[in-house]
Amino acid sequence: MITTLIAVDGSAHSLRAVQSVCKLAAAGLAMDIHVLNVQIPVESGHVRMFVAAELIEDYYREEGLQAMQAACGALDAAGLRYTRHIAVGHVAETIAHYADKLHVDQLFMGTHGRGALTHILLGSVASDVIARVATVVSLVR
Repeated sequence: MITTLIAVDGSAHSLRAVQSVCKLAAAGLAMDIHVLNVQIPVESGHVRMFVAAELIEDYYREEGLQAMQAACGALDAAGLRYTRHIAVGHVAETIAHYADKLHVDQLFMGTHGRGALTHILLGSVASDVIARVATVVSLVR
């Protein structure tokens, strides 16, 4: 069985990554599927002074579930079993951490397909993940 991690952010790009995994499963590849959404942490100490930690955690959970909704719906429609993970942290670092923690054999991500100049100016989560993991990464556009 192939341990597969799909990093999703709620975008159409990440949904296409999920659909790629569904196609592989339909072709007979046995997979232990994990779906991960990473929430960017609330860094401001001012927010934490006035908002209870439980409310911040609820916010992360709700946003994560919302970002995973279409992905999980596609997996459900395909009849695939999966495990959901919602994490908080630096996106690429956290994806790499989960890839290592789960001992994944393959990682799927959507990519926005920006041009070289935009990549230089904004960076790329996909590039950062590739630099951090020692597993197969499939970028789906």
